[in-house]
Amino acid sequence: MSGGPTLSASARGLCEFIDASPSPFHLCATVARRLRNAGYTQLSETERWPAQPGRYFLVRAGSLVAWNGGGGGDTGGPPGPFRIVGAHSDSPNLRVKQHPDRLVAGWQVVALQPYGGAWLNSWLDRDLGVSGRLSVRDGGQIDHRLVRIDEPVLRVPQLAIHLAEDRKSVTLDPQRHVNAVSGVGDRVGSFLGYVARHAGVIEADVLAADLMTHDLTPSAVIGANADLVSAPRLDNQASCYAGLEALLGATPGEVLPILVIFDHEEVGSASDRGAQSNLLSTVLERIVLAAGGGREDLLRLLPASLLASADMAHATHPNYPDRHEPGHLIEVNKGPVLKVHPNLRYATDGPTAAAFAVACQQAGVTLQRYEHRADLPCGSTIGPLASARTGIPTVDVGAPQLAMHSARELMGAHDVVAYAAALHAFFSPTA
Repeated sequence: MSGGPTLSASARGLCEFIDASPSPFHLCATVARRLRNAGYTQLSETERWPAQPGRYFLVRAGSLVAWNGGGGGDTGGPPGPFRIVGAHSDSPNLRVKQHPDRLVAGWQVVALQPYGGAWLNSWLDRDLGVSGRLSVRDGGQIDHRLVRIDEPVLRVPQLAIHLAEDRKSVTLDPQRHVNAVSGVGDRVGSFLGYVARHAGVIEADVLAADLMTHDLTPSAVIGANADLVSAPRLDNQASCYAGLEALLGATPGEVLPILVIFDHEEVGSASDRGAQSNLLSTVLERIVLAAGGGREDLLRLLPASLLASADMAHATHPNYPDRHEPGHLIEVNKGPVLKVHPNLRYATDGPTAAAFAVACQQAGVTLQRYEHRADLPCGSTIGPLASARTGIPTVDVGAPQLAMHSARELMGAHDVVAYAAALHAFFSPTA
């Protein structure tokens, strides 16, 4: 593999990254910490940005944008075309309802709500922690604080097979069957109060809470040959990790490398920080304006730019090979995946596919090509949405995995490095 000698990506590095990031808010904090350590400066959207080029990033709640504009000094005019890697911070999970406290048949119950297309049965009988964000009154201000409880405080119990109407399967009702037990007997205080104490705040000062559950089993490199990664949230934290490693190893030249991580992809991206928002478009315009360019410069740059929508891809399942398109075998540890869909569930077209194929050749990694069965509904990505929002030509890519949207997923350990290397080459195109 060539093209990535400056990269530090590894399977164990991915495991550490995921374990540090149980929620979108924590993921952005993890990425921000890495960026600061690499010399990036955080900017505020409400303040004037510096005119000199440099390495910058901003955070909008569970979303983040970072770019490497090189060293300081005079700008010399607007930047070259943008090379953007886009990923998303959110993953399907079970989230805490606003009034979660229940007492059912002597059990203390915390009411949960599925987020996104969570594969519900995979969340049963797991020790769950809680993470997210509290909005807290702090004097005359509102402070938004991260909270994380890595203790087994919740568990969604499976129904005993002896009580099931059909002993082969149980259909889960998302309203009734995914609430978690947290204890027995009368509850002393509220669940929100319990979380507030862990955050070091008074419950009465908590004005709002964005809380979710996470599986407490650590991520791990597994397999007889240690060539697999078992972890939660591979979709899509593996892409966030690979994109971050690629950006940290990139050198600005004729193109400006940018990493954007959107929240809310799993629920349609229609929010103030999703791929349908103004987040990326605004950042691109402000980069041009800060460098002394104008609207005309921005509009000329957009069609010359390229965006790689980096999301995970379906590996061919050994137990369900019939669910995959014939002639399109996708294997783990065999390189990144180019995703194509004629009805635009993916944004790839011929020119953008060619650009990513060149990046893989430059990186010395094998490229696999995926198409979805025509008789099965196909998921989508930030690709079509971000492309339509910005007008930037877009390619959809990913790394192959099994068990997508499960509480715990599986990918190839060697694909972590290959994925980062391909995205690194995408940031650094050669003539």
